[in-house]
Parts: sequence; C-alpha cells; structure tokens
Amino acid sequence: MKLFASLTSPYARKIRIILAEKALPYELVVDSPWEANTRVPSVNPLGKVPALETDTGEIFFDSPVIAGYLETLDAGPTLLPADELERVRVRQIEALADGVTDAAVLALLESRRPASLRSEPEIDRQIDKVDRALDALEARANGRDWMYGNALSLGDIAVAVALGYLDLRFPQHEWRREHPSLAGLARRMFARPSFTTTKPPVG
Repeated sequence: MKLFASLTSPYARKIRIILAEKALPYELVVDSPWEANTRVPSVNPLGKVPALETDTGEIFFDSPVIAGYLETLDAGPTLLPADELERVRVRQIEALADGVTDAAVLALLESRRPASLRSEPEIDRQIDKVDRALDALEARANGRDWMYGNALSLGDIAVAVALGYLDLRFPQHEWRREHPSLAGLARRMFARPSFTTTKPPVG
C-alpha cells in the first residue's frame, strides 16, 4: 500500500497511527497539497490528504473512509465493533473528534491571513466549536479508560489525534485544565509507539 500524506496533517496522522497499531506495511509518500508540484490531485480529485493506494491499485481518500477500509483487512486489533449500532456510536465519536480538528484547522488558516483580511470573530467561532466538542467528549470519557467499550477503538485514536493537533497549533489553548478525563486519555495515548513515531514536526 501507498499512503499519500503530509507529516503535519492530523487526518493523515490518524491513518498512520491505525497502520502502526495494526502493523500493516505501507510506503509513506510525503506530499503536501499546498505545494505547487503536488501529486495529491492525481490520487484525490479534492486535492486533500490522506489518500491510500491499495495493493491492487484502488484508491481510497478521506480519513474515515480509509479507516473503514483498513478494518476490512485481516489485521488486528479490531478498532470498530462488530455490532452495527455500536459501530455507528464509535464512528460518531470519530466524527466529533474530527470536527474538533476541522474547526482547529479553519481557525489556524484564518489566523494566518493578512491582518487586513483576517476575521477574529470567525476564529472565535471555530474555537467555540472546539470547546463545545471537547466538553461533549469529556462527558463521554468521564470515568472510562477508553472512549467506548473496554479496549482501544477508532474513537480513542481520533480523539487523541485531535488533542495532539491542538497542542501543536494552539499551545496556548489550555484544554487540559477543564477536561481532566481527556487529559488522562491523551497522556496514555501519546505514550503509545504509534503516537510517538508519528509526532508531527513543529512548523
């Protein structure tokens, strides 16, 4: 398999972590869609990473889709429950965590616009989304070792990736202070080899 990814993309990091947890071999093709010579549009018409090319040449893109594909392979651990309704519940945790990342990315991009074009109300609106979602995730994590069930799931990975992205791009956001359960989850997840080996570079 080939994974097209940038090293700072949280969505790509989620897939790299899943691949590491499942010990699936793959070739990492580092490519940023922001570069003029990017090849990403040739594998994803939306021009976004990650995109995964399978051993048979089929291409999947968008991290939830790729995560779903990887679950079809004969590689443990299983990150989604077999029961269909439970699976939906874990995917909802993933969606909530990805929503944190989405809002943080939009806030970051807005903050990087020239001062004359930048909208502080829009940045605040996106950070409000982050805070509401973190409150909801904290309520789910309270009293639990895992976000769902009694073992590592896709929900844990997605949540920890979102929290890691906040640490990377918004170090001034003191989310741990009001979210102790998420802080505990992050501490445990960040210590896993799959997270330490995919830690994004600063910049």
